[in-house]
Amino acid sequence: MKTMKEKAEDKKIGIMAQEDKDLLLKDLCARLPYHSIVYVDENLPRLKLGAATRVWEYIAVDKPCKPYLRPMSSMTEEEKKEFESFGWMVNEFDDNYPWVHIGQIENVLLGLDWLNKHHFDYRGLIERGLALEAPEGMYN
Repeated sequence: MKTMKEKAEDKKIGIMAQEDKDLLLKDLCARLPYHSIVYVDENLPRLKLGAATRVWEYIAVDKPCKPYLRPMSSMTEEEKKEFESFGWMVNEFDDNYPWVHIGQIENVLLGLDWLNKHHFDYRGLIERGLALEAPEGMYN
């Protein structure tokens, strides 16, 4: 187990922690059907993901491979209404969990698929430095 100091040093030289790699892989795998765009390096600033993209190879060798995602705060009113149709609602009582789900599990999964399809960062990857904020209109 690495110390906090060792983790900070790894971060300085660009080595991703295993928990960050795992989180990023989980997120990217869920987004594969929706052709998210990722930044790998200056040679591949906008790689469009698909079923044949072997993104895990970049992550395994500590390449940045950061998806371009939309912050949850960028959701339009129209998008909020569509998302709420899956049983999700705004949680006004807890800033750490801005959305809560009321209803059947099938609708939870439909809502998460909808977030992936619309490239929203519901896992906080932008804040953790594991994703980049998508420029407006990137996914239109």
